[in-house]
Amino acid sequence: MTIYLDNNATTMVAPEVVEVMHPFWTELYGNPSSIHNFGGQVGSHITNARTQVAAVLGADPSEIVFTSGGSESNNMAIRGTLESMAGRKRHIVTSRVEHPAVRGVFQHLANNGYRVTEIGVDRDGALDIDELEKAIGPETALVSIMWANNETGVIFPIERIAHICHDRGVVFHTDAVQAAGKIPIDLGKTPIDLLSISGHKLHAPKGVGALFVRKATKMVPLIIGGHQENGRRAGTENIASIVGLGKAAELAKTGVDAENNQVRALRDRLEKGLLSHCKDALLNGKNRLPNTLNISFKYIEGESILLMLDELSIAASSGSACASGSLEPSHVLRAMGVPFTAAHGSIRFSLSRFNTQKEIDFLIEKMPGIVDRLRDISPFIDNETGKPLELALS
Repeated sequence: MTIYLDNNATTMVAPEVVEVMHPFWTELYGNPSSIHNFGGQVGSHITNARTQVAAVLGADPSEIVFTSGGSESNNMAIRGTLESMAGRKRHIVTSRVEHPAVRGVFQHLANNGYRVTEIGVDRDGALDIDELEKAIGPETALVSIMWANNETGVIFPIERIAHICHDRGVVFHTDAVQAAGKIPIDLGKTPIDLLSISGHKLHAPKGVGALFVRKATKMVPLIIGGHQENGRRAGTENIASIVGLGKAAELAKTGVDAENNQVRALRDRLEKGLLSHCKDALLNGKNRLPNTLNISFKYIEGESILLMLDELSIAASSGSACASGSLEPSHVLRAMGVPFTAAHGSIRFSLSRFNTQKEIDFLIEKMPGIVDRLRDISPFIDNETGKPLELALS
């Protein structure tokens, strides 16, 4: 049985979600755009799911557009907004620690004539708000800042940023893929214009997500062809997954207190255990999501740790996100100024409500031995003295 601690990568589909999805594969499989009742009856279930997703975000159902996931939602928000401006403004602002689903879009735009400003973070992963305010000018079309970082779990002051953008008359988008369902969100109380979520990060299936588009926000559709989603996203709806996302959103709304108590308690237990019992362990990030722990083990490789954890049927991920054959650590950890010998040994543990204390205690028991074994063969450690080598690396 796998101990699954990689929930920021994807989550198990909740049993309640699987249950409500099943009829839409076997019984209610009609096309909601059909004239006949067999297809038309499905439309009410889309309406219900839209209401459920809106409720977890504190939005109006008319402001929810169903998509194929976070990447599409981010592309729709950013590219659709800029296209609606017809190139009148060519400056856009983001952070240095965004997910590739946003970072890649901004790189594409930079290659096509847009001026991009990336806002830095400090050692704790906190965004430089002063730098953000100074970056926004008359030519700024859009600001896109993630609500919570996928690698470290660090939460950004999105409400404050939204007000800054609103006061400057600049459209603001936030990638809330990691935040939705883990911390309270109330879009009725903050002037966010666009917000992206992804189903498979909150116990819904892969391949479904949503984009919140505040009323009066101008946006050109990314996918054109049909009338679906009130003309904002063409294509026959993925009914089963949309219904599943709605149920997952409903569960998240009622379970956010458990996320912030039960899951946080397990995360804190793991954090305390690893920092106390593992040599040269370093915490990355403060003010984090309740489920996320990013910790560096100095002088060893994260990928080696993951392989040894995998032998114990423990699933986690490498915070360094190194490609095979590459010495480059994660862009997030680089932006935070994490030392070279720590960044490469960074591991992200991300929990869910399905984890148990027994699983956490098993990991705490096994991890010190893994760290010691890898330090014994580390190229960064002097074999004779057991002390770190002096490296001219940054």
